[in-house]
Amino acid sequence: MSLPKKILEEKLRKIVEEDVGHGDITTSHIVSRGTTVDAQVMAKEKGKIAGLEEATVLAESFGLKTKPLAADGQKVQEKTLILQLEGDAATLLSIERTLLNLLSRMSGIATATNLLVERIRKAGYQTRVASTRKVAPGLAYFDKKAVMIGGGDSHRWGLDDMILIKDNHVVIAGGIAEAVERVRKNVSFSKKIEVETARLDDVLEAAQSGVDIVMLDNFTPKQVKEAVRLLRKRQLRAKLLVEASGGITEHNILEYAAAGVDIVSLGEITHSARALDVSLEITKVKKPHR
Repeated sequence: MSLPKKILEEKLRKIVEEDVGHGDITTSHIVSRGTTVDAQVMAKEKGKIAGLEEATVLAESFGLKTKPLAADGQKVQEKTLILQLEGDAATLLSIERTLLNLLSRMSGIATATNLLVERIRKAGYQTRVASTRKVAPGLAYFDKKAVMIGGGDSHRWGLDDMILIKDNHVVIAGGIAEAVERVRKNVSFSKKIEVETARLDDVLEAAQSGVDIVMLDNFTPKQVKEAVRLLRKRQLRAKLLVEASGGITEHNILEYAAAGVDIVSLGEITHSARALDVSLEITKVKKPHR
């Protein structure tokens, strides 16, 4: 998936504007007007690449020529060249950090997501790995796209995606059943309904209310098994999806998959994923003719 090019350009330009401010004073005092360069971007460690589309659109929107040497979703080894650039030196230096930040962050998220997805698949489970809305402010599109490139699910892109009735909604409504009823009276048929639960009684109430997804929030793997067993006993399991969220890490994710959930969602793949080490090096300088 990708945004229309003009909309993506606008998003990227806003990030550059924040970094450049009133101008790159270092470059303006060192680089002569008209100087052009060739440059290359390298992945200095192995991982799954994400953000090449964004890096290319960003560079080309500022008049630079690009040649991708890899593709989004591709696994690369350390010291792999992934992008070549050519054009005005001052322009390249001014957008360099934004370009690398996006590439390294998105590739880091895609790599972390893919490791979890592959771990689950190799263990023989079909459980889906989903992100949460715990993303960097202003970078939700890029963070969630990186999750998808890594083989994960974006879950909600925003508050308008689907109904997710959380604990505070339940408190205000006066109960799960009441909250679900209020939603059903007004929401479009096109929106799925999910309820966050904290106890077995909540799980049963949500399921009996006819929701599409039940989220088991901060349940241990043992408690998840009990919830799934209860839903099967009441012949409700096949009527909905079960999601586990909260306290899930790379170390215990297989325990949750084995407990019988359809989805595991965790914030760490977006809010704590380590950025992939990516660098940009100028390979040729072409001075202006005088």
